[in-house]
Amino acid sequence: MSTNIFKMDFDVELLQKMINTVVADAVDKAIERHAFKNTLPPVLTKEQLMDLLDIKVTKTTELLNREDFPVTRELGRPRVLTHLLLLWIEDHTDWVRENVGEKSRLKKGVA
Repeated sequence: MSTNIFKMDFDVELLQKMINTVVADAVDKAIERHAFKNTLPPVLTKEQLMDLLDIKVTKTTELLNREDFPVTRELGRPRVLTHLLLLWIEDHTDWVRENVGEKSRLKKGVA
């Protein structure tokens, strides 16, 4: 009975550099996302949402009327809870890619 044993030779230093690069990139993105989130108010008005997403009134109205969109009307006019919006965006990245405007801060992949 014969068994093949594979021996892998690899450059430990190169592997460590690759790991450090991946970790540094991940940390940079996390810091950037955190900084982005801190620039937003906790609750967005319709106008602030339009500005953030770089969308017009029609698309904003469509969003605010979606059942799965994090809008509250308890404060009179529709308001969007920012932390829930960012979670919604993560779950609906295809919609965001297809619908937000070129000037949107979300186009940078920060959120």
